[in-house]
Amino acid sequence: SMGQELNLRGNSAMLAMARRLRACRGVAQTAVPAGFVATLRPYQAQGLSWLQFLRDHSLGGILADDMGLGKTLQTLAHVLTEKDAGRQKKPSLVVVPTSLLTNWQREAARFAPDLNLEVYYGPDREFSPRKLARCDLIVTSYGMVLRDQLQLKTVKWHLLILDESQTIKNPRSKLHHAVCTLQAQHRLCLSGTPMQNRLADLWAQFNFLLPHLLGSWETFNETFVRPIENHGDADRQAQLTTRLKPFMLRRTKDQVATDLPPSTLIVQSVTLEGAQRDLYETVRVAADKKVRQTVQQLGMSRASIIILDALLKLRQVCCDPRLVKLEQARLVKKSAKLKHLLGLVHELLDEGRRVLIFSQFTSMLEIIGAALTREKLAFVELTGKTRLRQQVVDTFNEGTVPIFLISLKAGGTGLNLTSADTVIHYDPWWNPAAERQATDRAHRIGQNKRVFVYKLVVAGSVEERIVEMQARKQAMADALMNEGKMSKLLDEGDLKDLFKPLGKGDV
Repeated sequence: SMGQELNLRGNSAMLAMARRLRACRGVAQTAVPAGFVATLRPYQAQGLSWLQFLRDHSLGGILADDMGLGKTLQTLAHVLTEKDAGRQKKPSLVVVPTSLLTNWQREAARFAPDLNLEVYYGPDREFSPRKLARCDLIVTSYGMVLRDQLQLKTVKWHLLILDESQTIKNPRSKLHHAVCTLQAQHRLCLSGTPMQNRLADLWAQFNFLLPHLLGSWETFNETFVRPIENHGDADRQAQLTTRLKPFMLRRTKDQVATDLPPSTLIVQSVTLEGAQRDLYETVRVAADKKVRQTVQQLGMSRASIIILDALLKLRQVCCDPRLVKLEQARLVKKSAKLKHLLGLVHELLDEGRRVLIFSQFTSMLEIIGAALTREKLAFVELTGKTRLRQQVVDTFNEGTVPIFLISLKAGGTGLNLTSADTVIHYDPWWNPAAERQATDRAHRIGQNKRVFVYKLVVAGSVEERIVEMQARKQAMADALMNEGKMSKLLDEGDLKDLFKPLGKGDV
């Protein structure tokens, strides 16, 4: 199956890899290293064995377990196994989002204290061969790789590991190029969401891991992307799944964390009334007209910026009119969703709940924060502007503050907030994986309470359409990793649906 669609003749690297896979007799069980201060769950021990299998056969892969199932833990055990076996002649390098530097440092100190770890980051960082020689593991950020690419690529790292590897999903970016130029004996990606939006996300990561596996972008696009994303081609989907299966390990909470209390999703509808409803209709009519004209002139693909801007304004009206930079929006003083949120929060706090509130918009979090202050409700907040990130997290986890406001971009990954038992998504976003990652800040290993997840959706609005489309995007991601059925993405019919009026039934 490796050679069904891509021509492997003459491609010695791919042919050698195919031969190694055919010759192997499965994944052998690896013993957990003696200095590892944690008991691996059975699926985590299997993950360690799989990582060792990849290394043994000089293969790269993606550890794609659900958020919260311990990808960092499994990877640290893998690095320590390499050290104990004497295979690591050079240090290993882990590249992470800046927000996760402290998390890797803490996890390594706790679970793998025998590893000599250094964080390479900040204005005082020092690239010294003598210092590197004393290290087992270097942890740095994607930003540092961009800045210090020339120095970092002089080392042939033992393991080169990308955490939250979907960060390199744009193959035309300088970051993607920078990580691909780094030298390593073995490459590994970690991501709970290796495919966030499109199959191109996966191609970019495998271009880093195993450049020959999926061929050139042009070949991959013609062979897989167009048939699957545009036409729902089940045969091509099956071929792609088969090709990727040896190189991607994914376990979901439902499969392996049987002792993790279930989460309960509750979608709450909010109805717009009065001036806010009128504002939505005013913005919708103008946006619909502009989008139709642009699509007619330029076509769907070239009109994407206009479409997204129009949808953004409608989403902002749903959240709070104060987000909308239009003169008529200033006259609207009430937000149905904010009112609903405050009522919900009071009810939850009366039940003794501890609450995470996520929004796409940092300006919306500011409005929510001001409203909570008026209600005399204590909260902490985390956005991209937050400097003392860990201090804010620690304050919440200590239990003195019951509400945590978090921007989806800044806090969707790398946080362990199992002291919370309630998650509220104030506004839906196109990417269901991003929302799930945010939910997994609370619903992860270590949680001993049932987690309740609330999604606030304006009835009959663009938000409702987004939730419907989320299901289709999730179906595409699930199909790739779990061999399900494929569905198509946004088309002109969807566009018409997005700009529908609220309708009389939604009053």
